[in-house]
Parts: sequence; C-alpha cells; structure tokens
Amino acid sequence: MVYDATPDLKEILAKEKLTAYIGFDPTASSLHVGSLLPVMGLARLQRFGHSPIALAGGGTGLIGDPSGKTQERQLLDERQAAENLDGIRKQLVRFLDFDVKSNPARVVNNLDWLGSLRMIDFLRNVGKYFTVNYMLAKESVKRRLDAEDGISYTEFTYMMLQAYDYLELCDEYDCTLQMGGSDQWGNIVAGADLIRKMRSRRVHGLVFPLVTNSAGAKFGKTEAGAVWLDPERTSPYRFYQFWLNTDDRDVVDFLKYFTWLTRDEIDALEASVRDSPERREAQRALASSVTSMVHDETELKRAERASRVLFGEAMDALSFTDIMDVFEDVPSQDYERTEFDGEGLGLLDLLTGSGLTGSKGEARRLIRSGGIYMNNVRQSDELRRVTIPDCIEGKVLVLRKGQKNYRLVQIV
Repeated sequence: MVYDATPDLKEILAKEKLTAYIGFDPTASSLHVGSLLPVMGLARLQRFGHSPIALAGGGTGLIGDPSGKTQERQLLDERQAAENLDGIRKQLVRFLDFDVKSNPARVVNNLDWLGSLRMIDFLRNVGKYFTVNYMLAKESVKRRLDAEDGISYTEFTYMMLQAYDYLELCDEYDCTLQMGGSDQWGNIVAGADLIRKMRSRRVHGLVFPLVTNSAGAKFGKTEAGAVWLDPERTSPYRFYQFWLNTDDRDVVDFLKYFTWLTRDEIDALEASVRDSPERREAQRALASSVTSMVHDETELKRAERASRVLFGEAMDALSFTDIMDVFEDVPSQDYERTEFDGEGLGLLDLLTGSGLTGSKGEARRLIRSGGIYMNNVRQSDELRRVTIPDCIEGKVLVLRKGQKNYRLVQIV
C-alpha cells in the first residue's frame, strides 16, 4: 500500500503512537472507490493504536487542488461544500471508530481556521516560507504550467493552504503524519517543511499508489462513470458487480488493499486464481468483503441474490428496482397496461412484439423445446395469456430465450 514515505517512518510507527490525517475535498456528496485506499490506510492505522483524523476540506475545497488535474476544478460555494461534507462524514463512520476511548477518530473541517484567516496575516506569517522557485518545482504545478490554460493564482496557493492545515493540526492535535495519494507528495512535503521552519519539529508523510487496473485505466472509472459509495449514486448491486468483474491480474492486489482478510486467506485465494481461475473465488470474496463493509450484510445478500438471477435463479424475491438495476443494459419494450387487462396478452404476441423472437413460428418452436422463460420460469404453454399478476410488482416482465438472450417488458 505504500508508494513513498519520509525517512524512518516505518521504525517510528512501530514504536510510537502517532496521530495521522488525510484530507478529503468535498467535490461531491459521496466518496468513490478511488478514495477507499487512503480511507483504509487511516482505518489500518487506527487498528494498530494510532489516532486518525479525517480532514474535511471545507476551506480548501472552495479553492480546488491542482494535483493530478489538467484543468481547473469548478469552484464550489459554501453551501455545496457543507452539504457534500455532511455526506462524506456519514460514510467515514463505516470505516473509522469514533467512540473508542484510547484513540478515537475525528473529523475536522479546515474551514474552521481558513475561513477566518486574514490574507495579510497569512502572507506575512506563512507565505514568506514559500519561494516561487520551490512551488514551481512541484510536479502538480509544472504539469499545469505546460498545459494550454496554465494554472490560476487561486490554485497556485493551494499548496500553501494545505501546508497550513498540517501546521494547524500539528499544533492542535499533535498530528505528525499526513497521508494521501502519491499525487499529494509535493503538498505533504511542503507541509512538513513549513512545520520544520516554523516549529522546529520533524513530522512525516506517507503516500499510497494511485491505483490503476491491469489495462492501465484509472481505478474506479467505468463506462458509466465513477463508482460511488453512496447507494443512491451507485446501487449496491452495481457496486458488487464492479468488484466481481475484477481482472484476475488485479484481484490479489485489491484483496490486500481493500479488505480485512488475513494474509493466509489471501494466499489461499491467490492459489485459487492460479489453479482454478474459472471459479472466480477471489473475485467473489473481494466483492462480498467490500460490499459488506461499505453497505451492510443485508445489501450484500440482495446484491448476491440479484447476481444469481442472471444464472437462472428465481426472481420472486426481487423488487422492481432490483430488476431494473440487474437488467439495466437489456433491450426494453414498453407496453400499455390495458393490453394485459382481462384475458391478457398472448405469450406468442409478447415474444414477437418484444423482439425476442422473429416470428410466432419461432416462438412456438422455442416453447415446445423448452427454450423460453418468463421471469426465469420455463414456459411450456404456447397458448398462455399474460396478465398483470404475472408482472413483478405489476410493472415489469423479464423474457429470456435460451441462456443469455433477454428482453425487458415494462408496463406503462
């Protein structure tokens, strides 16, 4: 999990109890899976007796961090930032223990000190420790200087503000370790340098790798966009599927990064990837562990049950929402509710009208040979009429031809 760290940190962590922090910018009301590695870093430290601080960037979030970005972020207003921070706080509770007496987790908001900071005071007391040459040498700044739009003065000052955060946390909470993604290394070192110059203290930094998959793509990005921890943004089923679809080349690393499984358990799963990759035991363990941790056991069981539907399991336990989630990418056909009133719609008409079969003749042959399913139940009566009670919650039918050819029928 460690990409780089300041000298001697490993030995210091082994014999001293430190307070460590990671900053989270409120650019959205939810964290995404790309945030999980640093969050797990804080959680691991807490389990070994260190004290974690999640720094909510209510102040710096109004400025925007240029690290890893090719263009300036859209600036938030204070109301948006506050709403986003509230959502992030609720998610951190699932990873960090805020009630343990010895080393409780904290969430602090840097707007508490940055919001009242006078510019003259800041430039006089802090800005004098930063040379322009020093700031221009940082990778996050150099990359933006080479870009077409350059970097605004607003973002250029971000490094100083983050360094000041570290100073404030060092003074207030005796925080001597800042962690983050590898793109934060320059900002972290800047904070350590500021504390050394202003307080004559030695503090530390540790950065995690920016996770990519085996194809080199940024972790957590899909064709549908980011994979969020908020179930309203990414459903537990979609979340579960994201992990279940992990490539064999990535799954062992992800088990180490994102789960609490033991070394022996991960070694056994690594052997299963090598010896029986078709069983996908490691992927199922990964998906189950992370989904249960981020959501809960109830949502995990629903996601697992929904996943089994694609392999022919009964649908009677699934809701309309579950069905629409599972079959989001399946071709869909709308039907008026009145067509299912009275005697209902003939199954042959439904199969051809939905496009699942090319003709009634094909539909008859498939029914007679056992190749047609409705809501995963094999259909044997070619004269059957389909009515509203046959639909899941009276809203949707799932038709299947063979093993994998689906059509969704929505009642409107």
